[in-house]
Amino acid sequence: MIWPDTISKILDIKYPVIQAPMFGVSTPQMVAAATKAGCLGSLALADLSAEKSAELIRNTKILTNQPFAVNIFVHNIPELTGALREKFVEVKQFMIQLARENHIEVKLPDLDEIKVSSYHEQLDAIIEEGCKILSFTFGNLDDQSIQKLKENGVTLIGTCTSVEEALILEKSGIDIICVQGIEAGGHRGTFDADNIPKIGGLSLLSEVYDHVKVPLIYAGGIYNGKTLRAAKELGALGFQIGSMLLASQESALQPFEKERLKKVTEKDIVLTKSFSGRYARGIKNKFIENIEKSGFILPYPYQNKLTNELRRVSKTLNNPEFVSIWAGQSIHDYNTSSTEDILKNLITEIG
Repeated sequence: MIWPDTISKILDIKYPVIQAPMFGVSTPQMVAAATKAGCLGSLALADLSAEKSAELIRNTKILTNQPFAVNIFVHNIPELTGALREKFVEVKQFMIQLARENHIEVKLPDLDEIKVSSYHEQLDAIIEEGCKILSFTFGNLDDQSIQKLKENGVTLIGTCTSVEEALILEKSGIDIICVQGIEAGGHRGTFDADNIPKIGGLSLLSEVYDHVKVPLIYAGGIYNGKTLRAAKELGALGFQIGSMLLASQESALQPFEKERLKKVTEKDIVLTKSFSGRYARGIKNKFIENIEKSGFILPYPYQNKLTNELRRVSKTLNNPEFVSIWAGQSIHDYNTSSTEDILKNLITEIG
């Protein structure tokens, strides 16, 4: 296959292959390994503080001198109404009781102990650290931020899950659009957290290609040469790889989580808001089943902040029933080699 070079030239990489920014999975080591394969590494910063974001960027720079992207969440923060405060108390009590019934002792935070950060705090740190590629999800940057980033020479990659979202990104001057199929693992990049488009990835890619002129990256279900070629045929000029790297040496997943991946079947993969308050695709477990039945789900980011400590404690207990293991619909052998080797093998397979 002749690799398209539009995105490679824009991002200054050898191959238009992007390691997905998977918060809680990708690491500075994974980013560096991806760059060694001639691909674009992506450092997931999510909604971390500016200080923590800068620290992770510096740690990554120590490991590689090649270009890499940083990725942030650009969600809207819900207003703290009296109703939300009341529901928070109910959800917290339910989770503590559920954990106790399953022999997990955990102290969950009160609402006033939770710090919610706006992405605006991260942008100054990203610019100060000299990052030149920024990808983002859950919405669009505001016009002032877009102008500020462009004035500092930052290439912007937005995420869409519908044609409507793609058109919004293009109109606002975003340089590259990542088209995320519904089969992709992890969180939906959807602008509206409660109403996710149900269109399949390849159908969406074809539709977006017909409606916008900016270069497209495709994310969702790519796990071998055939799936990558299919995305190229439908207009993708870049290819984002996520689930292929879940069990890699550089993945932050624990051994028990990687072991669970090996046993996964198609009926185990579900979309759920249970852990974070936004739809994400991953492996069904006891926590998801109980929360879905109860309806005790707060809007993002409050559900996410509330469950953080439960997930952390459950990891120390090697308990797969109370951690979020995000994975896409394409079930395959989850390779435990290095990220560099996995990506190089994919590139070799393409030819």
